[in-house]
Amino acid sequence: MRRAAYITATGEPETIRVGELPVPRLGPTDVLVAPEALAVDPVDTFIRSGAYRTPMTFPFVLGRDLVGEIVSTGPDVVGFTAGDRVWCNSMGHAGRQGSFATLVVVSADRLYRLPRGVDAAEAAAALHPAATAALGLRRTGLRAGETVYVGGAGGNVGACVVRLARTAGARVVATASPADHERCRGLGAEAVFDYREPGLARLLAEAAPGGFDLHWDTSGHHDLDTAAEVLAHGGRIVVMAGLGARPELPVGGLYTKDASLVGFAISNASIGDLAAAAEVVNRELAVGGLPVRIAGEFSLAETAEAHRRTERAPSGRIVVRP
Repeated sequence: MRRAAYITATGEPETIRVGELPVPRLGPTDVLVAPEALAVDPVDTFIRSGAYRTPMTFPFVLGRDLVGEIVSTGPDVVGFTAGDRVWCNSMGHAGRQGSFATLVVVSADRLYRLPRGVDAAEAAAALHPAATAALGLRRTGLRAGETVYVGGAGGNVGACVVRLARTAGARVVATASPADHERCRGLGAEAVFDYREPGLARLLAEAAPGGFDLHWDTSGHHDLDTAAEVLAHGGRIVVMAGLGARPELPVGGLYTKDASLVGFAISNASIGDLAAAAEVVNRELAVGGLPVRIAGEFSLAETAEAHRRTERAPSGRIVVRP
């Protein structure tokens, strides 16, 4: 048996139960992991509530991410052994049971080694936002020398986009609350503006006279009018936040610039794309380069409260210690 945080029906955080469940049977290409640290992602709350529909079998264990130690492996697993410290960020979706348990069975192709010396809680907090940033930049084909706008750059995903875009050789202009401006500059943003600044479109146009090749607003404000106005010819706009958002679409400003609107959700990433993102995440973890804050830590028994805190959109990540 194992201890787990699970639901028997979708609903509010009060539907979360914490108790004993059987350990799933280990398949030939599976790995049994004992988590050291977990993280609550906003998408976890969407799945728990039923807002984001995905196949699930009840009782359904919650959670995407884990950092932990291998307990045992299936007979056909190559490259992993008991005692290895590893991580995963794609559980709890598309029929897969989640990570919020004291023992978790993970398919070996969704598992990655944790760089030596990396703290479990710091890694767990970084996995989802960093992989989201890496996958989004890969999906949009970011090239060195391009100019990128990052909205919500003080947040977890936004900060990772700034860092990874700059590392890829792009020029970055960002918006964030004033308290985060210095942090954004430290991550590599060349210019940072308050997103509430009157005349923001003019300031962005002045900062990028040739327009933005990539416009990624991670905050969910969806100001597509401004995005279209400051976009370069052939530019791309990433849409990734806000399940219920219904912004107006400035069709004229988009098609006359040969612009692309890219919908992106990490949940849909392939095994290959996840592995490519994992290489980027591990590279940054190894040098302490992922700019993610931890806003609170909870025990597994406090998973419901951890979900409530996440729904209140804290400035940092919520970590759970199993």
